[in-house]
Amino acid sequence: MHILFIIDPLPSLKAYKDSSVAMMRALCKRDHTISVALQGDIYIDEGVVKVTGQAINLIQEADLHGQDWWQASGDSVDQALSRYDAVVMRKDPPFDMEYVYSTHLLDFAQAQGARVFNAGQAIRNHPEKLAITEFAEFTSPTLVSRNMARLRAFHAKYQDIILKPLDGMGGTGIFHVRPDGANIGAILETLTDNGARTIMAQRYIPEIKQGDKRILLINGEPVPFALARIPLAGETRGNLAAGGRGVAQPLTERDRYIAEAIGSKLRERGLLLVGLDVIGDYLTEVNVTSPTCFVEITEQTDFDVADCFVQALEQAVRG
Repeated sequence: MHILFIIDPLPSLKAYKDSSVAMMRALCKRDHTISVALQGDIYIDEGVVKVTGQAINLIQEADLHGQDWWQASGDSVDQALSRYDAVVMRKDPPFDMEYVYSTHLLDFAQAQGARVFNAGQAIRNHPEKLAITEFAEFTSPTLVSRNMARLRAFHAKYQDIILKPLDGMGGTGIFHVRPDGANIGAILETLTDNGARTIMAQRYIPEIKQGDKRILLINGEPVPFALARIPLAGETRGNLAAGGRGVAQPLTERDRYIAEAIGSKLRERGLLLVGLDVIGDYLTEVNVTSPTCFVEITEQTDFDVADCFVQALEQAVRG
């Protein structure tokens, strides 16, 4: 197969731990061809969704801590997205309007025969923080609002809460407001832009000290190991980008129950790869843009996540 990755610039990737790079390397091991393109390389020409794609070769013995792990193969090519056997959307957030436009272009490409994973409509319809509201039976008490009085009332009811923006990633913009409510006014004014921006409030889950677990779903089935991202001392964020330490561990009975209850629904909607975030017994996010943690789980267990993904991709393309 010839697989196109819509991705961030390759020099910006930390190849030694990047899940997209792990996917590419697993594809090459199974003799597939890789091309890459940026989000801005997708365009519509006289009704046809096209892309400027660059074929690449991976250097198998390269030092992945450096930049020389790949090389271009020939010149870039302009052609319809439907000419590729599969298109893998791996552009990182922010999920801004340009990202939204890209999901629409991917929708149009699918109508023209392209095979896109994850599907544009599915990404667009599952905003990563808000998507948990469909599965409220698995979540900690949650409020989504931009009304500061309502958010203050939520704090008064639950005392110990988390406040976060709906478009953040990597733990950015997350605040832990304790029972004394210190600085809650300034926090709410900042996060809501004085009531102009909707945010999320959740009851604090103390089990965060044992880690914010990333559970990967591939074609609706959970990978048997989660990556528990354990916060630094004094931190309430387990995100690896915020300094959290990743520890792979087998899924608990509760983890598996949540994953299996949600997985089949998401698969049917065009989501081949999903990252569930679970703290303690509670679902906190449904990640559909570019879920990570492939490398950390694979290095700490005997389960090759990237190879599992590639096999699922092959099966999905074959139909």
